Amino acid sequence: MVSFPIDSGVRPSGARAAVVQIGSAEWLALDTAVNGLVRSRPHFSAALPASPWPRRVAVALSLLACVCIGLAPHWGGAIAAWVMALPFLAIVLIRLAALWLLARPPATQSAPYAALTDTGLPTYSVLIPLHDEAAVAPALVAAMSALDYPPEKLQILFVTEATDAKTRAALHAGHLTPHMTVLTVAEGLPKTKPRALNYALQFASGDIVAIFDAEDIPEPDQLRRAAAAFAAAGAGLACVQARLNIYNPGASVLTRQFTLEYAALFDAMLPVLDRLGLALPLGGTSNHFRREILIEAGAWDPYNVTEDADLGFRLARLGKRVAMLSSTTWEEAPATFDAWLGQRTRWLKGWMQTYIVHMRDPVQLWRELGPWRFAGFQITLGGMVFSALVHPWMYVLIAIHMLTGQPLMPGSGASLVCWSVLLAGYLSAMALVALAVKQRGGTLLLRSTLGLPLYWMAISYAAYRALIELFVRPHHWQKTPHGPRPETLLPFRT
Repeated sequence: MVSFPIDSGVRPSGARAAVVQIGSAEWLALDTAVNGLVRSRPHFSAALPASPWPRRVAVALSLLACVCIGLAPHWGGAIAAWVMALPFLAIVLIRLAALWLLARPPATQSAPYAALTDTGLPTYSVLIPLHDEAAVAPALVAAMSALDYPPEKLQILFVTEATDAKTRAALHAGHLTPHMTVLTVAEGLPKTKPRALNYALQFASGDIVAIFDAEDIPEPDQLRRAAAAFAAAGAGLACVQARLNIYNPGASVLTRQFTLEYAALFDAMLPVLDRLGLALPLGGTSNHFRREILIEAGAWDPYNVTEDADLGFRLARLGKRVAMLSSTTWEEAPATFDAWLGQRTRWLKGWMQTYIVHMRDPVQLWRELGPWRFAGFQITLGGMVFSALVHPWMYVLIAIHMLTGQPLMPGSGASLVCWSVLLAGYLSAMALVALAVKQRGGTLLLRSTLGLPLYWMAISYAAYRALIELFVRPHHWQKTPHGPRPETLLPFRT
C-alpha cells in the first residue's frame, strides 16, 4: 500500500492536506488512464505504430516527383505546383463559406439557458489539468468561483502532478470552496495533459464533464448555456465547444496574430464546419461532454499531444455530434517566440499524429464518416498540416520563376491559376480575420492582418520542427508557460 495526496478543497485554517492511502483500485485508475484506450479501441491510439502504407506511399510519390522533374522539368514543376496549390484552394473554399456565414446578420433569439431552472440543471464536473501553474492558480480559483451554477450540482477538480507541490499550495491560497477539490496524479509516463484528464475522469461524478485550462476565464453562464444546449439537442449531441478568444492581444506582435487566428477559427471557421455538418476538431479547452458518451468513446488518448482534435474526429467516427456553443472563454496567448514555437510545434505534431491514426484504414474511415465528412477531414486536418509544410515551397517556385524567367507550368493559364490560389489564400484569410475581429470590437487589430504572410511562414517553420519531433520524440509534451494576468482583461466582448 502506497500513498499520495488528494487534497480536499475544504480546509480549516492551519489544517494540513489530507493524505489518502492508495490501494489497488486507485492504481487501476492510473492504469486505465494510460492504457484504457489502447485496450478498448487500439486502432484509435497513437501509442501503437503507424500503418506502414502512408510512409510507403509518401516515399513512392517523392521518388516519382523526382523522376518527373528530372525527365520533364516543365511538367514536373507543373505537377508539383498543382499539388501544392490544392490544399490552399480547399481551405480557401472553407474560408469563403465562413465569410458568407459571418457576414450574415445574426438571428435574434432568447438566451437558451433561461429555460432551465436550477432544479432542472444536470450535475456538472469541471476538470482543470495543471502543471507548474502556481503563478495563475489564485486567479484560476477566482475564475472558477465566478461560474454561475448551483454549487450542490457542481464539482471542480484541479488536477495536479505529484511533483507539483507549489501549484497545490497556490490553489489553496486562492480560497477553495467546498465543491472544489485538488486531485493529485501519481508519477508516470506519458506525462501529458490527456493522461491527467483520464485519471480525473474516474473521480468525476457529473452528468456533464467540462475541460478548462489554467489561464482560462470562461463567461460565468457558460455551464448553463451548455446544459441548455444538451437538453435542447437530445441524446445525439455528445459535446459542445465554446468559443475561445485572447485577453492579452497587446502583449506582443505574436499575441496580436494569435488573437486574429483565434477570432477567425472559433468565430467563423468552426461554426461553418458545424453548419456544413463536418466533423469538428475540438479546441483544448472549454469542451463540454456527456460523461457517458465520453467514456464510451475511450476518453482522451494519453499518447496524442493534441488529444482535443483527435477526440473530436473520434466522436464523429462513432456517429456522435459535436456543436459550437455561443459562449466565450478568454485565454492567454504566448507572448514570446520561444513559448509560441513550443506550443505550435506540439499542436502541429499532434495534428500529424491524429491524421496518421485516423488514416490507418482509409476505407473504414470513409465508411464511418461518409463521403462528405471524409472529404472535410482531409481538408480541415490534412489540408491544414500539408499547407503549412508546402507553403515555403511556393515561394521557392516563385523565386525560381523570377530568377530564370521560366513559367512554373506549361501555358500561362495554368500558371495564373497557381498564383491566384496563393493570393486567394492570403486575401481570404485577411478578410476573414478582419471581419471576425471587427465583429468582436477589436478594430485596432485590423492593421495586424497585414502580418499574416510572415506569421504563416513561422507556422511552416513550426511544422517542420513538428515533423522531426514526430520521429524522434512523438509523445513529448511541450509545456506552454503562463504568467500572472495583467490588471486589464477582456479587450473584446461578445
